[in-house]
Amino acid sequence: MTEALRPDVTGFFDKATSTVTYVVADPQTRHAAVIDAVLDYDPASGRISHECADHISAFVKEKGLTVEWVLDTHAHADHLTATAVLRERFGAKSGIGEHIADIQSYWRKVFNMPYVAADGTPYDRLFADGDSFSIGNLPVRVIHTPGHTAADITYVVGDAAFIGDTLFMPDYGTARTDFPGGDAHTLYASIRKILALPGETRVFVGHDYLPETRTDVRWESTVAEQRKSNTHVHEGVSEEAFVKLREERNAKLGSPRLLYPSLQVNIRGGHLPEPEEDGSVYLKTPIRKAN
Repeated sequence: MTEALRPDVTGFFDKATSTVTYVVADPQTRHAAVIDAVLDYDPASGRISHECADHISAFVKEKGLTVEWVLDTHAHADHLTATAVLRERFGAKSGIGEHIADIQSYWRKVFNMPYVAADGTPYDRLFADGDSFSIGNLPVRVIHTPGHTAADITYVVGDAAFIGDTLFMPDYGTARTDFPGGDAHTLYASIRKILALPGETRVFVGHDYLPETRTDVRWESTVAEQRKSNTHVHEGVSEEAFVKLREERNAKLGSPRLLYPSLQVNIRGGHLPEPEEDGSVYLKTPIRKAN
């Protein structure tokens, strides 16, 4: 891989949600993209703030970058996205996979949000599998990698792959598949797409939840490392064995702490729900009756 196709990548770890936001820059043109930005939200107080977005903005200014894109790998269920905030700040375009429309269609009914159009609005660009675009002079290729949700995509930027929640660090494994539209068989096929990339491809994950075996946060590996030592899908693990393991792990997991707040905001690209009759904005929690 030539230096011309090697982006500068800086990760910003949000301790509250274990999320990594990336600033991906073309070292030649200094044009950049922000991937999977975090909007700070305190569920106890209902307070929304912009600390994470401010860190990104300060870094962009310090490095003299021009942000062309603010991108999401999927509609996150564990943190609110700052895509709308950063899109406005930078005058950038926003993008996500085209199957966000499926996610919008499902969740707008759950939250009774009929004003959400199930057509990818308000994102500027909806990416299909195989689509390409650029960050400065860096070529970007999109791979549809569903399984965690129906809408997950991977951005391959030069020698770097931004895979969202499809894989985690090798010692932590893979993403859950029990959200609506998720499927362990589908995730296995998506992971094989990622592992088919050149071994030296740098892999940047969406979270690091810190397994008990280490205390330092990490978010970068390589395809070769994932093939060799990912605890769930290393070479030799069959699809049948993976699906059994993944579904057993799913059954032990609770709902993400910010599941409902996140999805109400993220299906709108980071915009809050519409104000209600009293002028206030509310984030809803559907009540489920015990069986």
